[in-house]
Amino acid sequence: MNLTKASDFMATHARTLDRRRFEVLTGEGDREALLAALNAYRNPDGGYGHGLEPDLRSRTSQPGPALHAFEVFEELGPETAAEAAALCDWLESVTLPDGGLPFGLHVPDPAGSAPFWANADPRASSLQITAIVAATAQRAAVHDKAVAGHPWLDRATRYCLDALRAKDELHALELAFALKLADAVQDTEAIELLGRHIPESGLVHVQGGLEDEMMRPLDFAPYPDSPVRALFSDEVVAAELRRLDDEQHDDGGWRVDFASYSPAAEFEWSGYATVSAVSILTRNAAG
Repeated sequence: MNLTKASDFMATHARTLDRRRFEVLTGEGDREALLAALNAYRNPDGGYGHGLEPDLRSRTSQPGPALHAFEVFEELGPETAAEAAALCDWLESVTLPDGGLPFGLHVPDPAGSAPFWANADPRASSLQITAIVAATAQRAAVHDKAVAGHPWLDRATRYCLDALRAKDELHALELAFALKLADAVQDTEAIELLGRHIPESGLVHVQGGLEDEMMRPLDFAPYPDSPVRALFSDEVVAAELRRLDDEQHDDGGWRVDFASYSPAAEFEWSGYATVSAVSILTRNAAG
């Protein structure tokens, strides 16, 4: 990858939050500036909205944006932020009796939002969203004791580990996000169980997505220090890393392989995807 071109792409195309994330990732950032950029999406109730999840443009606090907030709280490490524990408080307030989060809450302002966000059932627990929010929180919890000890995180994690064992079939996104949670808590039994759903190629089609939209090995196991990485051969991982490296565009950025639901989201996902690609390639090179 050409890191200089990636930096130029971020300056030219990315939203402020992802520019601050990229700067911290590449060792030139200011963590206070990163937290300030995240807090532009924060609501007084402790949750996040306002398009922090690019395909959910609503101003309201929602479970989906919480995963992106926890990504930032992880990246702030070893520093912590009081906002992380407050987000756990908010998540606890919207958690359903079984310990799961609804995929989404009521959206009073659906303009520009994907229909699966705008029309979500707030009365039904979602393994998909609970798993990815809890998985990302678990990574932040490595350096944040307030998150690690919060009762919401324990409830959400137990809900997911029970739910994934009760399911015979998993949507590709459920599978990927449940694996990320099992990986974060190093539940080897759950990793083995979930791994049976993944073919040797590591490619799982995303039902309901684009015709060629896949969850790929690096979606399941992006980093070399991951227990889930053992599900894939060295040859498969090496090929996927070469593929990711080759996907850098001439302008220096990367793009997502799924549909966006507004011009703003398409723009914002490109900066997000570039941060993700640089992070994966950098950590795998170091590993």
